[in-house]
Amino acid sequence: MSRAKGFISFEGIEGSGKSTQAKRLAGYFRSKGKKVIHTAEPGGTNIGQKIRELLLEPENHMEPLTELLLYYASRAQHVREVIYPAILDDTIVITDRFSDSTVAYQGYARGIDLKLLSRLSDIVNPDLKPFLTFMLDLDVEEGLKRNKKASKKDRFELEAVEFHTRVRKGFLQIASEEPERVKMIDASRSQDEISEDIIKIIEEQWR
Repeated sequence: MSRAKGFISFEGIEGSGKSTQAKRLAGYFRSKGKKVIHTAEPGGTNIGQKIRELLLEPENHMEPLTELLLYYASRAQHVREVIYPAILDDTIVITDRFSDSTVAYQGYARGIDLKLLSRLSDIVNPDLKPFLTFMLDLDVEEGLKRNKKASKKDRFELEAVEFHTRVRKGFLQIASEEPERVKMIDASRSQDEISEDIIKIIEEQWR
């Protein structure tokens, strides 16, 4: 699967601050006169947003396979309606979560076979992988504490700490396997310090 130059993803556990940093990076590129789309998964399209509501509603208790297929359904629409057209139009795409989240949450945390996830990705987003992925790493309990302070509550927030620990281990494993693409960022620091690190990496690699 090839890496698309105009495609950047942000990944991390709950409360790691990836959404904030994705917005900041989009603003940085706009200040340089670049065309940018800032999007998110699940979501990014009208259909994807409806699927997002199903996935995150705390009262929706669903089977892991149901959850997995809903994520891929959202991504299929997202890729074809938003991401592919933008890249072809020389527009930078910054997404808050992409396929690494599926591997971490549904693979490592839910226990779904990683080979199955790989096969589904080949169907849903063939030949598409971010050029750069910023992995914002943070202690699990600190991340959950941040979200609690922000009054954020969804189906994943209600999972046990052990679940989120498996998610973090999944992300760390992904980063160890693809260091050229995945850049680890210490998310325990201030927003400004994190942004500085991200922009430094962009300026080093975006040529």
